[in-house]
This record gives sequence, C-alpha cells and structure tokens, in this order.
Amino acid sequence: MGNQKKIIMAKNNKFYPASGGVNLSRPPMSIGERGLSSPFSLKGRGWSRKHLLGLAELSAEEINTILDTAGSFKEVSTRNIKKVPALRGKVVVNMFVEPSTRTRTSFSLAAKRLSADVVDFSSSGSSLVKGESLKDTARNIEAMGVDIIVIRHSSPGAPHLLSKILKASVVNAGDGPHEHPTQGLLDIFTIREKKKKIKGLKIAVVGDILHSRVARSNIWGLTKLGAQVIAVGPATLVPDEFKQLGVTISYNIDEIIPEVDVINILRIQLERQNTNLFPSIREYARLFGINSERLKKAKPDVLIMHPGPINRGVEITPEVADGKHSVILEQVTNGLAVRMAVLYLVSEIK
Repeated sequence: MGNQKKIIMAKNNKFYPASGGVNLSRPPMSIGERGLSSPFSLKGRGWSRKHLLGLAELSAEEINTILDTAGSFKEVSTRNIKKVPALRGKVVVNMFVEPSTRTRTSFSLAAKRLSADVVDFSSSGSSLVKGESLKDTARNIEAMGVDIIVIRHSSPGAPHLLSKILKASVVNAGDGPHEHPTQGLLDIFTIREKKKKIKGLKIAVVGDILHSRVARSNIWGLTKLGAQVIAVGPATLVPDEFKQLGVTISYNIDEIIPEVDVINILRIQLERQNTNLFPSIREYARLFGINSERLKKAKPDVLIMHPGPINRGVEITPEVADGKHSVILEQVTNGLAVRMAVLYLVSEIK
C-alpha cells in the first residue's frame, strides 16, 4: 500500500510520479488515463495562466512548460487511435472572425484529439454581420456552457478584451498584426526539436516584419530563450523601432545568410498594406526572396521555415520550399501538438 502513494501505473507497465510531478518527456499516457482529475498541480510547475494571449507576457519558464507539454502530446498523433480524454466533457469554440485554414483546422483537430466537444464559428452568417458587438456575441456563446474560446480577429487586443469579460479561457489565434502566440510556439518547438537548443542560435526573420503578428511572437519567444534574432527586409517593412524588442536589423539578406542557423520567411501581407512599401513583387523577390542560388551561401544545416500560406516565387522559390532544408510541413505537424498543449494547460487553471 505504501508503494501506491509513490507511483501511478499506466499501460505497458510504465510508471509516472503521483504527486511529485509528471515526466513530460514521456508520452502523455498518464494525462490521458487519469481522466479529468490531474495527479499533479500545474501551479509551481511553470504554468498558472487561465488564458494564452501572447508571448510578450510569458516568462522563459512558461514557454518551456508549453514546449515540454507539446513534446508529450506529439506522440499521440503517431498512435492508431489518436485521442486522449484530457478534455472530455469540455467545450471548445473556434471563433474565427478572420479567414484561416491551417490554424483553424489545427485547433479544431487538437481539441478533438483531447476529446473535447468542438464548435467552429465564423463571422459570415453570424450576428456579427447584423451589427452585434464582439463582446455580446462572445457572452452569448459563453452562456451555452463553453469552457475555452479560441479567437482570431483583425483588431489587435480583441482576445485581451474577451479575457477581461468572460469566465471561459481565451486563446489568441492571431489578433491583427499584434501577436500569433501558437505560431510562435510551434516555430520555436520545431527549431528546438531540430537543433536541440534555442540559446545561442542566430535566427533570421525575413520579410514583412511591420505587419506580421508571427514575427512579433517569434521575436518575443526566441529572445526570452536566449536566441539572437535578426530582422531582415526592406527599410519600409523593418522599421528601426523593432530594435526595442532586442533584435538586430539588416536590410541585406546576402550579408546575414552565411551566419544564421535558421531562416524564417514571412509572407508579404498585401492585404494589410495601405500604401506601396516596395517598388514591385518582382523587385522584392530579387532582393529578399530565398532561392537555391542564395541558399548556397548558407550553412549546410540551415533550417528553412515559413508559417504559411506561401507565395511561391515571391518570398521563397518552389525548390527551396520543398528542398532538404525545409521544415515547413513539420511546422504544421508540430502545430497540432503545441495547440493540444495550450488547450490542456489553460483548461487546468480555474
């Protein structure tokens, strides 16, 4: 009987700590098999937040907690039955007021693999088009017994507003050009998985930094974990103010390519631009596009990343996007594990 206080038996005769914490480097069998009652407290173990609104507010410990938890959940996707009951009985609403393919599908699948009930909401055909405010729409949805609201919105700060007025957990799936925390986390997870570290790496973020929520989340997360980030692009898209975030700025891609370990390429967001910030798409591709010729100057083990969607032939050529250095599809795979981790972590905090 005394031994039962120290351990929990899982399938395949694997053992996990009962009260001293869970080994997050192992598959999350204990998370799934425990049902809805946690055998360990997240408080004091790197996570105590009810919401995920951005990486700017997270500590390095909190970021690592998400990454470690995602490492556990990644194994779930390799099973024949790709589900654990960690969120059984919970309701997750994907409230996307902006178009999305990867992020929306990823969050939906992540919630379902955690056994949550999932409702996908879009602004078209909703009361939002009739003039109802975001606040009233969200409150009405919450009144139906929702536990987590995942929101994407064109206005910066929309998730923060909801976090102040709702009892449900709020997860930011992208708010205008402000932040996209789960994209930043999955990018960092992919780099750490491939390079076995973050601290000391040189990482170039290339492209439309000015309008990019992905760039901001990557910068916040990577710098907190000890990476050196170089923001690269035309001066009109990489304003000097970004130095305040702790990054180095370069306007010449060819100068920095030989020294970086990772190149994270951003899409040119024409839909967010009110003025012409560079002469032409062809000119941008010539000066900043990552092609096979330019890649010859890079390190042999350089990683090529892109959050998608890709404009092939503009910021990246097809042979680079599909080449041996590319981890673009692995980013998508890792995004599922990261979002499972985020939904699980926020759901555990009351």
